[in-house]
Amino acid sequence: MHRRTALSVSAALLVAAPLLSACSGQPRPGTAAVVGGERITTSAVQAQVNDVRAAQNRSGQAAAALVASTPHLDRQKLDAIIQSRIIDKMADTAGITATDKDIEDERRAMAEEQGGNDQLEALFLQKGAMSPGQIDRSLRSQVLFNKLVAKYGGKVEGPIQAAVKDLHIEVNPRYGAWDAAENRLGGAQPPWITQKTRTEQAPAGA
Repeated sequence: MHRRTALSVSAALLVAAPLLSACSGQPRPGTAAVVGGERITTSAVQAQVNDVRAAQNRSGQAAAALVASTPHLDRQKLDAIIQSRIIDKMADTAGITATDKDIEDERRAMAEEQGGNDQLEALFLQKGAMSPGQIDRSLRSQVLFNKLVAKYGGKVEGPIQAAVKDLHIEVNPRYGAWDAAENRLGGAQPPWITQKTRTEQAPAGA
């Protein structure tokens, strides 16, 4: 399998808490989504957005173009966090893990392909809207997904649907709505990596 068949997923900052909907039926303040009964806070999403914006602004002449290319970065980051949870659920069900060495090997190989770590970080920032600190979490999901594809012989659509159903994903309308047909947050920018691997049924955004 080509090395870049993976999911572009950001670091997931999740805090166990009550469900998204409060007794009033309105989203619980400070909650961006609830996935698998765990609350994803708006502050966690914003922290990832801030990291990316800071990295974009360090890009010199390219900064303005990078910022302009990601107008809905908060939605993109939330989608990526949710996708990482889907992959984690699938891996847990399948008994699959990703070791530190797996992630290091994946990063080393990709850096070699790109001509060095600086080039790798620039690529992830430009194409995936990921800051340097978010890359290893994405690579972890990449390793897990590659192992899942190998385990299921490429037929991962069923396990994806099962994971999504078990996780009972709820999203604060501020960020849009969960698209059950596409298994991603509606309106979120399609991920640059998975666009190359649609035939493998990768969860979009992951």
